[in-house]
Amino acid sequence: MTGILKKYGFDPLGEYPEPEEGYYGRIISQSKGLYNAISEEGELLCEISGKMRFEASDAKDLPAVGDFVILDRDTNESGHAIIRSILPRKSAFVRNASGSLNSAQIVAANIDHTFICTSLNQDFNLKRLERYITLTWNSGAVPVIVLTKADLCEDIDSKLSAVESVAPGCEILLTSSVDEDGLEEIEQFLKPGKTVALMGSSGVGKSTIINRLMNDSLIHTGDIRSDDRGRHTTTQRQMYLLPSGAILIDTPGMREIGLVSETDDLSQSFEDVEQFFGRCRFSDCTHTSEPGCAIFEAIASGQLSEKRWNSYNRLRAEYSFAQDKAAHMEKKKKNQQERRAARKEMQIRKRKK
Repeated sequence: MTGILKKYGFDPLGEYPEPEEGYYGRIISQSKGLYNAISEEGELLCEISGKMRFEASDAKDLPAVGDFVILDRDTNESGHAIIRSILPRKSAFVRNASGSLNSAQIVAANIDHTFICTSLNQDFNLKRLERYITLTWNSGAVPVIVLTKADLCEDIDSKLSAVESVAPGCEILLTSSVDEDGLEEIEQFLKPGKTVALMGSSGVGKSTIINRLMNDSLIHTGDIRSDDRGRHTTTQRQMYLLPSGAILIDTPGMREIGLVSETDDLSQSFEDVEQFFGRCRFSDCTHTSEPGCAIFEAIASGQLSEKRWNSYNRLRAEYSFAQDKAAHMEKKKKNQQERRAARKEMQIRKRKK
């Protein structure tokens, strides 16, 4: 190895022996069914193998930016390298695919920290922030809240307090869109070989942060629109190797960030809520109308806000619905497979006659 993959966070010692066939790579971008991978052979344009495409039951079974993969030595007819398999992920930011209630999509894989970017102007949205925090904790990465465009905010203290109320245990950083404020705080997380993903809705200033970290106008940034919102500039997931030696994944703004039934729970993102569950008078308390309910006592005393409790219930209901929907789709898929098998058996019998 020349060490290029090590620069991109790959350390095979004791974990990934050299493959018997092919060689290792890491996915650094993806767009319209094609992938770019970095490897000891250099940067390559890749496609997934026919077998991987056939066996994939969900979008999460396909490569994502950040994945470590095994590439075939041979190329296909188009001259593209072939992705044969995906190595086990140490973390993965998963959401329901856009417009779907049952298709899980990997946004970024093998990440150490997720920078959840939200601007302090009209984009400020605590409910969306709670979703990002939940998805990040369940990804296996550590969330860091990056509040952007502080120069456009006239009530920073109140918004900072609001963020602190929904982000227990999270580092919160303030940045400005016109100067270097907050850059040093961001750089403390950018260690050599560590992977950080930038998440957030369109126009919150992710590209501006990357340009500053790269010491270059690498990405075009849009002007602020008349409604005080930034313009969408990132259109695909892309990995960058920063001067600090850290690896950064930029992602397009996400309109939908639904919970995924098989991975999500609320225990870490709502630890401040669930801490009261064991304090109720009755062990089977449903936290609705029972006397001695610790939740409602905490709300009455100001230890827990009613908005926070309502957010918890809203996301818990969505999670339960996603579970029910996934179970229904799994049953439907099984029935379809059984019907196909029955039709195939019937055709075999007819041919024998």
